[in-house]
Amino acid sequence: MAAVDIATFIADLKDHSADHGFHVHDERHFVETYSMRQAWEIDLHPAEACGGPLDMLISLEIDPRVMLAFEDAVLAIDEMDEPSTDLTLPLTLTWALPPLPHSPDLLVLATDLAGIGGTELPLQLSAADAFTDVTDPPLRSLTIGARREVSLDRLYLGEEMLSDTLALAAAVSHFLLDRAPAWLGDA
Repeated sequence: MAAVDIATFIADLKDHSADHGFHVHDERHFVETYSMRQAWEIDLHPAEACGGPLDMLISLEIDPRVMLAFEDAVLAIDEMDEPSTDLTLPLTLTWALPPLPHSPDLLVLATDLAGIGGTELPLQLSAADAFTDVTDPPLRSLTIGARREVSLDRLYLGEEMLSDTLALAAAVSHFLLDRAPAWLGDA
């Protein structure tokens, strides 16, 4: 039996996301048969943005060596003790916008996003330009990403709720949704 029930954590994360105003569209679970690495992905967005333009993905990567090391640490302690390890799993949040005819200034946007995420949720901004024809202007797509470590100790004890992370994710989502019409040329 596993020391940490990841499937239940993902189900709780989806419920908790809904409590923070997100609408969950899909969930995927991948298992690599050779190494037994796993990944869980959740597609979601703010509830008021069901028709777009913002998509969000939460993914959790599970390294079997980390899970086995944590199980060994749990088995090595007494029942009354709490595990004390620094083992974590990476949780990634990714926001994506469609091609934007009126792209924002990336430096200004990165600065604005840094003010929202702060040190609790450092955000990375990337842009990709696409040219449908050589003579057409570029269409810029934006992707915003954040990475947070999920503590296995806190998962084991049932204390890893991610409420602060989801609140910041909601703030980032609403910031992007408020500005998307101008970037898309709808305003």
